[in-house]
Amino acid sequence: MKRIIIGITGASGSIYAKRIIEVLLEKGYELNIICTTTGKNVMKFETGIELDKWVEKMEKKYAHIKLEDIDNMFSGVASGSYSYDAVIILPCSMGTLAEISQGYSKNLLTRVADVAIKENRELVIVPRETPFNAIHLENMLKLSRLGVRIIPAMPGFYHMPETIESLVDFVVGKILDNLLIENTLFEKWKDNA
Repeated sequence: MKRIIIGITGASGSIYAKRIIEVLLEKGYELNIICTTTGKNVMKFETGIELDKWVEKMEKKYAHIKLEDIDNMFSGVASGSYSYDAVIILPCSMGTLAEISQGYSKNLLTRVADVAIKENRELVIVPRETPFNAIHLENMLKLSRLGVRIIPAMPGFYHMPETIESLVDFVVGKILDNLLIENTLFEKWKDNA
């Protein structure tokens, strides 16, 4: 089984979510997408993409993508018995991060994150905020101590990126590397001496 749940919140950086969805679909992963209302608004503002229409278009090419209703707590993904490989929340707003760190499951996205933690499943959170304040850092530390992977959207530059797409691919590649998903999205560091 190759199933991943992708969460998208209202933080800036929806281009990362778009790219990881494309890459995982190409690799044959089954995807359940959960997006906040603000996440949809930010995606349209930043990329010009209306998520609902984009997912419909992707469904015609890939049979294994589903956009979940964030308020549907009866969705299969809300249950610990639903089987999946990982949950990736990117970009992750500090509000959603705080809710997850407090175990506050007010919608399907925070419920899925809570289930991932309680079931000891892979949970990757990609915060997109700067600077972090002490509350943000404490929430990240709390989740990290529970085994949640915190991968801030911080591209490297040793691969000599020349486009925004190269910077996006670096972050997406790092997320996939962390989940042991093979990719060639950026040139890995090597001995250059």
